[in-house]
Amino acid sequence: MRALWSQLSIISNCKLTPTIRRRPSAANMMTSNRNLSTEDPELRDFVGFLESLKNYEKSGVPKGAGTDSSEGFDLGRMKRLMLRLHNPHLNYKVVHVAGTKGKGSTSAFLSNVLRAGGYSVGCYSSPHILSIKERISCNGQPVSASTLNDLFYSIKPIIDQSIQEEYGFLSHFEILTGIAFSLFAKENVEIAVIEAGLGGARDATNVIESTNLAASVITTIGEEHMAALGGSLESIAEAKSGITKHGRPVVLGGPFLPHIEDILRSKAASMSSPVVLASNIGSGSSIKGIINKDGIGLCQSCDIVIQSEKDDKPIVELGDVNLRMLGHHQLQNAVTATCVSLCLRDQGWSRVTDEAIRIGLENTRLLGRSQFLTPKEAEALQLPGATVLLDGAHTKDSARALKEMIEKEFAGKRLVFVVAMASDKDHVSFAKELLSGVRPEAVVLTEADIGGGKVRSTACSVLKESWIKASDELGLGFMEASEDQTVFGSLKLAYEILKHNRTGEEGMVIVTGSLHIVSSVLASLQH
Repeated sequence: MRALWSQLSIISNCKLTPTIRRRPSAANMMTSNRNLSTEDPELRDFVGFLESLKNYEKSGVPKGAGTDSSEGFDLGRMKRLMLRLHNPHLNYKVVHVAGTKGKGSTSAFLSNVLRAGGYSVGCYSSPHILSIKERISCNGQPVSASTLNDLFYSIKPIIDQSIQEEYGFLSHFEILTGIAFSLFAKENVEIAVIEAGLGGARDATNVIESTNLAASVITTIGEEHMAALGGSLESIAEAKSGITKHGRPVVLGGPFLPHIEDILRSKAASMSSPVVLASNIGSGSSIKGIINKDGIGLCQSCDIVIQSEKDDKPIVELGDVNLRMLGHHQLQNAVTATCVSLCLRDQGWSRVTDEAIRIGLENTRLLGRSQFLTPKEAEALQLPGATVLLDGAHTKDSARALKEMIEKEFAGKRLVFVVAMASDKDHVSFAKELLSGVRPEAVVLTEADIGGGKVRSTACSVLKESWIKASDELGLGFMEASEDQTVFGSLKLAYEILKHNRTGEEGMVIVTGSLHIVSSVLASLQH
């Protein structure tokens, strides 16, 4: 240990460029997250059944599988499953949400707005952070283990028959989607907010019909799952626009590149679907500042202004809305959800009042999205006094959003990044985006399980080379790079670096690169 801290001291004194530190494993300073389970023991058989099916979150999605082509997933399988389950998804109205980034936050904002209006609301999202129960919620609460088990065993004969008749090709996500749709019908929800899993056109959720679709939402278009969605921004836009249904309104989040917006609008026009561009009519919205609200913690105070497309007159003006998720991207997600809310109001959902919108937006918080650990949580992780930010950013665009939030709200703060990423992400672009605006004192690389295994997890050595390359391309100089394979050990190392280099200024540990590393940190808190 003396050699390590001696070396760190030299680096600090020399004031080198941001450095990625390496140290050997130290058994007395870390525990492995590999075997930590946060799943409800009551769901052991249910989860075991799902894991016996093909799980593309664990193995990765095949090339072209999300495109509306001969390579795409067979949506007929899902339609036949729904038919065998007596089409539960037709029993309630649906808002269908797709997009590269922001669909989870937008879905959560919208669900809470509808709940604040007094409606019975289902929400289906992915992935989960700690328990599969998070993916299916009714009226703001994750489904209970007993409710999920009861439903599963009641329809399991149909599921077994379906798997047999589809020659075993029904996947983990398809079956779980069928269960979610069935649960919402059983619980008699009035409306469900459904988040697409991958793309849109061939996603298992895209069995929704125009007769029960209240609105389609496309939040953003960016470079993620490129191979699975056709290899270009244009093909990604085409895949996601596949959730558009004839005559039903489409709310576009944005902002989009002009030619990408043209693709989305062209699809809507072909379906005679009216379009609302949230980034346009909500452009008057702004962040006023960060406040520390008693009992809640850090919030960003925002003015949300939605204007008429015809004459720019305000339709909604909400001042001092305190969003619990930080960053301009979260303001944009809130604006998009507000535009969808107004679209629903126009369709007769009259209890979606301005006050319901405010309450719903302010009550929304998601695990792992610009989430600060409480002092008690930091201490439980053996990081007493540390400021720890968890953010599941994992693309160039989300890295930019994280960077901009840090630059705006935490400029000059001492930083150490703890990073783990999936193998199918653009590691160099992610690193370059972060390093182009902020200068961490160190970057500690680690590995996190994805879908319960290491198949899609990126080795520390690969991430190391990516950060060195990013540093070189930005002209930051050589970065001494290394890794710690356990998330807990990486957190401890980041904390010790901040303590060792103490200058009187408070530092911040930022855990990012994947929702899966966020899951590992939160799992540690439960153990």
